[in-house]
Order: sequence, then structure tokens, then C-alpha cells
Amino acid sequence: MITHTMIVSFDEPLPDTELDQYLSDIKQAMLETGYAKSVETRRHLPIPGEDAIPALIATAIVQVALADLDALAKSFTAPVLHEVIDRWQARHSYRVAWANHESLA
Repeated sequence: MITHTMIVSFDEPLPDTELDQYLSDIKQAMLETGYAKSVETRRHLPIPGEDAIPALIATAIVQVALADLDALAKSFTAPVLHEVIDRWQARHSYRVAWANHESLA
């Protein structure tokens, strides 16, 4: 089992309803690929002054549990995932950093 952890950073703040919809859409798309065992999403919890740090500051975190790296690679080829990414990128510019790792627990 591996975990694909995505740090999603929108260029501009999103209304809560928009962020909720993005998280719902990306979760559903990952599950629809048929490769994700589970998908969890959370909002970033900001602290005062963090925007002064020259780093990618998250808007949200998405964690996907998959059987192995092969399943992860196959999930990235699923049309449903590309449809969601393309739709959201057209509406709101964002960047993603990620790490593929074994369970942290």
C-alpha cells in the first residue's frame, strides 16, 4: 500500500463553496479511476504570517491510498481525472506538489 499526498495551492483564494466542490470533484474522480482504495481531503489550516514564507502554501491536502505505484501510474491515465483537472484549471489556476510514500502511521 502506498499513499499519494497532494499539496494543492490555488493562486487566488476560493470561496468555501468552490473549494468544497473542488475537493469533492477530485475525490470522486480519483475513486472513479478504480485504482484508489480511499481518498481523504482536508483544508489547509493557515497560521498568521505564513504568507511571508517563500514556499508553496497549501490551500488543501488530498491523500489517496493505492495498492502500489503501478496503480497510481494507471490512475493518472484515467480520462475522468483529466476531465476534472482540466475543468478546474480552466476556472481557477492552481499548482500541485506531491509525494508518493508508504504509510506514515
